[in-house]
Amino acid sequence: MTDSITIFWFRQDLRISDNPALSEAAQGGSLMSIYILDDQSPGPFKMGEASRWWLHHSLENLNKSLNHSLNFYRGSSRQVFRDILKSKKIKAVFWNECYEPWRVENDRLIKHELEKAGIECHIFNGSFLWDPNSILTKEKTPYKVFTPFYRKGCLQGPIPRKPLPSIPKVHFLKDHSNPTVLENLNLLPKKDWYKSFGSFWEIGEKSAHKKLEHFLENGLLGYQEKRNHPDKLNVSRLSPHLHFGEISPNQIWYKAQSKGQIEGWEKDSDCFLTELGWREFSCYLLYYFPELPHENFQKKFNNFPWGSNKNLLQAWQKGQTGIPIVDAGMRELWQTGYMHNRLRMIVASFLVKNLGIHWRFGEEWFWDCLVDADLASNSASWQWVAGSGADASPYFRIFNPVLQGEKFDSQGIYTRRFVPELENLPLKYLFKPWEAPEDVLQKAKITLGTTYPHPIVDLNKSRQRALSTYKSIRNI
Repeated sequence: MTDSITIFWFRQDLRISDNPALSEAAQGGSLMSIYILDDQSPGPFKMGEASRWWLHHSLENLNKSLNHSLNFYRGSSRQVFRDILKSKKIKAVFWNECYEPWRVENDRLIKHELEKAGIECHIFNGSFLWDPNSILTKEKTPYKVFTPFYRKGCLQGPIPRKPLPSIPKVHFLKDHSNPTVLENLNLLPKKDWYKSFGSFWEIGEKSAHKKLEHFLENGLLGYQEKRNHPDKLNVSRLSPHLHFGEISPNQIWYKAQSKGQIEGWEKDSDCFLTELGWREFSCYLLYYFPELPHENFQKKFNNFPWGSNKNLLQAWQKGQTGIPIVDAGMRELWQTGYMHNRLRMIVASFLVKNLGIHWRFGEEWFWDCLVDADLASNSASWQWVAGSGADASPYFRIFNPVLQGEKFDSQGIYTRRFVPELENLPLKYLFKPWEAPEDVLQKAKITLGTTYPHPIVDLNKSRQRALSTYKSIRNI
């Protein structure tokens, strides 16, 4: 390996097809592909446990597709590049851009050091439909409201790049001086709570495309209305594949758009594409407002008297709140590493508004438990529900979890699946078991406070308390 080497740095683009930086890097022939597990640079945003589980299997699949030639490293990415430069003659390094604040700063420093050493750096956008720098208002300022961002900024802006084909046959080089293998990254959590995940997920690029095709055939029709019902199959469940880059948003965009046009399902496909737009908006907000994960976007919420009751928080985390639809969502999260989006809004509203607990506690729990944990989407979504974010849901919009359950899980299929203690309870009382007569509870073999908890908070009183507290800050 004495000739000059071109390096391709895999990050959140763990795929071979439609990978702009990889496609360009492969034009030069021999290529050394690398993945660096950097737990140092992210600071408090080190990857959560569920995401690490997914990453392990995603890297395993990617390595197989590269004929086991992917080189693994662990440590500060800046230091890893310094070490590689000591033993290898590097001509160029290619990578796709990421927009987390710590990555932006880290990339800037790495690019500076590499170019100072005479090494070319080629950076591409491989993870988003639009570069945040290309979407600005007429005043050249960033958008803060989703609809004009998407309708005026994105849809009237540059047309998303058409997907690229898989790279031609390339000779991938192994760094034989590096003994690190995938297992040395220690990505699998020490606690085995994640073992149930395997029955819910197929991971990797091929699986991502298989899932997209299944959704387009079976879930796109009726998506606009049925996506809110957790017992329906009208959600794509592509979010973890998108986060880790096993499939690109461009591939999803054009296939969904084409399917909608061919079948005459434009309303459903447009609604689905708008969800991709929300993903873009979350990234956009994080790019222009890097404090989003830890500071209220609307500063008046800095004066909000958030609580931090540990017992209430733990009951919420464990799905033991006594509010069935909330418990179902939290248990789905724990058992599968995922939660239906309607449930994410319900459980978040309950934590922040009914329990009065700061949104950051919810954000942190989701960060650790979600296989699709994404810094931009997680931060923006929690602040949206809390009312403190950009273009947020008004704080006085407080979900009633009983009505939400009755409306969106009207047959109780989802709730009974994840809260089996209540499976024999009549539908009339399923979402409010505390109202069931004693004989009904006995017949269903339910003892409130023993087999299933009493509600940890009164929904009506906590709603009024939240509204009253909000009034004290709304005019600030």
